[in-house]
Amino acid sequence: MRVDVVTIFPEYLEPLRHALLGKAIEQGILDVRVHDLRRFADDQHRSVDARPAGGGPGMVMRPTVWGRALDEIAGGGAEGPGLSSAQPHLDRARHDELNGLDPHRYEEREDDRDASGDARPLLLVPTPTGAPFRQADARAWSNEEHLVFACGRYEGIDERVFLDARRRFRVREVSIGDYVLIGGEAAVLVILEAVVRLVPGVLGNSQSHVDDSFSGGLLEAPSYTKPREWRGLEIPEVLLSGDHEKVDRWRRERSIERTAERRPELLSEALAAGLLDSEEAAAARRHLDEDWGED
Repeated sequence: MRVDVVTIFPEYLEPLRHALLGKAIEQGILDVRVHDLRRFADDQHRSVDARPAGGGPGMVMRPTVWGRALDEIAGGGAEGPGLSSAQPHLDRARHDELNGLDPHRYEEREDDRDASGDARPLLLVPTPTGAPFRQADARAWSNEEHLVFACGRYEGIDERVFLDARRRFRVREVSIGDYVLIGGEAAVLVILEAVVRLVPGVLGNSQSHVDDSFSGGLLEAPSYTKPREWRGLEIPEVLLSGDHEKVDRWRRERSIERTAERRPELLSEALAAGLLDSEEAAAARRHLDEDWGED
């Protein structure tokens, strides 16, 4: 997967070289290029913004500068060395290699690729006005060959940039939450972490993301590990029973309980989509009824 990030603060993207993302770079699965937007400015001050048309507070990022940057990326001219991994990661075999498991790949989503097989890069624009970023997006975008991120600042980017970009990119404006950040860089880190971990071969154990929260429409059950007893708190006995069927049932029950408590709308959606068997559906309805009763 090729990733291009355009920003006025290239150093903000240093975390892309570390941990999981750095490992993916070292494996050759991920190729990351970070571009300084100011390089595309045409004045001596390298300015990238101007006052908003119609008046108002703050500044808006200029279309002329963004147009040049995206033109270069779309035209394949933004080459050169990409980011390197911060440290070696490939010094030992990983879980799936040891167990002979094939990497897990998710299906593409129809709204991200039309019937003609549109192969244009996907331009992602983090913005509070965008559509909510979901796990389904991360799964779909893990199949992309080329992701481009536009990091806005100030009052945002001139709207004409996105209208013009649709000639060369598939454009998605996306929000990671109902709050406002200083700029788009932090959102890029969030989105890339969510997407890249789902790219086949990135995680050492592909089962890790198959069982993730949201992957089955519900939140993940609680996790435990050694020691058996800690500060008067014990691991639930069923997890130590060795009975995998009981363990799976317990985790599913706790998953339903946790989802009902924290994200009841997800549980309602899972019910409506038929993601629960009859016993689970009955438990879900019971939990939802109890929550309504408390109100």
